[in-house]
Amino acid sequence: MTIHVRSRAGIAFVTATAALALTACGGGAKRTDDGKIDGAESAPAAASASPGKASPPAGGGGGGAERPKITLPDDVHNVFEGGKTGDPQKDAILADNEQRINSVDEVVTSGDLNRPGLKYYSAEGALASAVKYIKGFESSGTSFTGTTRYYNRTVTLLKTDGLAVLTYCSDATKAYSKDRKSGKVDMAPGSDQDYAFYNTRLKKNSAGVWQTVSVVSEGGSTQCRS
Repeated sequence: MTIHVRSRAGIAFVTATAALALTACGGGAKRTDDGKIDGAESAPAAASASPGKASPPAGGGGGGAERPKITLPDDVHNVFEGGKTGDPQKDAILADNEQRINSVDEVVTSGDLNRPGLKYYSAEGALASAVKYIKGFESSGTSFTGTTRYYNRTVTLLKTDGLAVLTYCSDATKAYSKDRKSGKVDMAPGSDQDYAFYNTRLKKNSAGVWQTVSVVSEGGSTQCRS
């Protein structure tokens, strides 16, 4: 089961998606007792912060791919910590994941499901869960405003070429629910439920873009509050 949640926006739903089964990918890669993946190369992202505002990332994984421009409202900010690891492939994965997150938020805040970034950076189960997440906002008549922080981002390259796992935390204590029609913002204080842990799988497509293909997330994550 996957919990995909931005609790500050009053949206929480549980949906079954393609599970992130590490034992089924990477040439038989499997978890060890300490939670690491046997035979995989893993490194945390270096500590640096950058705003996730708009446009394709410099040094993204798509090479010469023509990337769609992604634009967020002036009152919505995504801050990504740890954008550079020193490994070009891992840096490309982090950059494409940033744009995946921005692309989902662009659709939520614009109300336009046809924005090209969504399908450019998401595929398979991750695309299906993103659409359900977006439709949750649509059905409730809400959007969001404020700042969401993404941190503790760790890339694991699997033995099978073109596959990777990225785990990260999010802090949405400074993101707030916004009524889509009136623009009224619910400034309710944050809670432990606003911290989420994400375990995602990415696959490099023929254009060289690291698409997110599955997402398993947990709202109210204790490990992301430390």
